Amino acid sequence: MATMQVHPRPTPEERADGEIEVEVDEDLAVLAGTIEDWVAYRQGWEFTLHEGHDFGRANNVEGRLLLAQGEQASTLIFRLEQLDEATDTGEELVLRFEEQDGIARLARVRPNGLDVELFHILTFT
Repeated sequence: MATMQVHPRPTPEERADGEIEVEVDEDLAVLAGTIEDWVAYRQGWEFTLHEGHDFGRANNVEGRLLLAQGEQASTLIFRLEQLDEATDTGEELVLRFEEQDGIARLARVRPNGLDVELFHILTFT
C-alpha cells in the first residue's frame, strides 16, 4: 500500500495543524496523480486531498476539484474509492465513477468548466 499526504478533516477534536498520512491502494494513488498532473498546468483549477469521515481506515481520502474564474466557481467533491478511471486527453480530464454493467457517472473537466453526466452509457468496440 502507498501513503498519501492529505489535509485533516476539520473536527472538534484536537488535530495536527499539518497534513496527515493515509494508506491507499496503489491504483488510487495513480488516479490522484493523474488529476494533480492535469490541474498543475491549468490556470484557475485546484485539486486537494482531504481525510474522509471514516477515521483510521485505509483509502479514506476525498478529492476536491475546484475551478475559480472571476465570479464563477465550481467544485466536484468525491471519495477516491468512487473513481474507476482518470484519463487525460490533453484537452480535458475525463473522470469515470462507479461503473456497473456498462453504466457510469462521468465528469469531463475542461480548462473553462466541467460537465457531469450521472447516467453515462459506456460503449465498447
